[in-house]
Amino acid sequence: MKTKILNDTTEEIEEAAKIIAGGGLVAFPTETVYGLGADALNSQAVGKVYAAKGRPSDNPMIVHISSYDDMKKLTPQITRDMEKLMKVFWPGAMTMIVERNSVIPDVTTGGLDTVGIRMPDHPVALKLIAEAGCPIAAPSANLSGKPSPTAAQHVIDDLAGRVDAIICSDDCKFGIESTVIDMTGQTPMILRPGIITKEDLETALGKKVLLDPTLNKRPDKFNNEDFRPKAPGMKYKHYAPKAQMIVYEGRMEAVEAAIDRERVEREALGQKVCVILFDDAEHKAAAHQFFAKLREADREGADVILAAALKEEGVGFSVMNRMLKSAGYNIRKV
Repeated sequence: MKTKILNDTTEEIEEAAKIIAGGGLVAFPTETVYGLGADALNSQAVGKVYAAKGRPSDNPMIVHISSYDDMKKLTPQITRDMEKLMKVFWPGAMTMIVERNSVIPDVTTGGLDTVGIRMPDHPVALKLIAEAGCPIAAPSANLSGKPSPTAAQHVIDDLAGRVDAIICSDDCKFGIESTVIDMTGQTPMILRPGIITKEDLETALGKKVLLDPTLNKRPDKFNNEDFRPKAPGMKYKHYAPKAQMIVYEGRMEAVEAAIDRERVEREALGQKVCVILFDDAEHKAAAHQFFAKLREADREGADVILAAALKEEGVGFSVMNRMLKSAGYNIRKV
């Protein structure tokens, strides 16, 4: 397949929208990461997304919309709590898990009776959805298991020759995927953390929000093939670089010293070492840079990545969610 490389001009977004409407695949920018989109209501088109990414079929898609009216078509009930979150965080980096209407095919939801929906805060994404005239199912635009793409070149590296078109635009603003909150239970629960934090959501709702108790913990129970995730990123290995990765936890001084010792030992053996060390006070900057640093390590042929853990609070908790998955929970406490 020859992939069209498009710019983010009005004319080329319209061309991309025609591809989506015709059942094709288009990678496009959002404020979180680049997404790989197909008509969410076209089961054959969505099936192509799974094939292009090498994505397991029980890993549900997030459906992207461009207007509040779209929401009414996709779920049978919009509750007061859902309205509160939509008003505060849409367009934005929040996905809500809600009951789905039958118009959404099983392939889009991984066979679940629920669906994740969000309205992205990016002019290219919103125009693409509106011009296509359909909601767009879009996981991250990377090969399954690899670090999520935050720049157009990342998408080209992974998906050129596998999709119909890629819209190239600026690097993504946030750099990690949307916060996913399950609104189908008695108490809202975060299934995937993101830039929008638990505290942000509780302030908007005026009530308690739960964290899925398995977040940032080694997912041993997910080895069970019967487990059916409600949101992306809950079951399978994600965000993995080619290199071995080790996450160091402890006081920052001790962590830095341990990483430096390991680096010296590895380099003495002729290994190429990549160090990821973020300012623990700059969690949003860490989110913006993390996936790009993993891909940089891959490009440079790193044998090992040594990373310092962040404090698991606020956005730091969300970055650690990705860091731990990337390392396969290979943690050293110092």
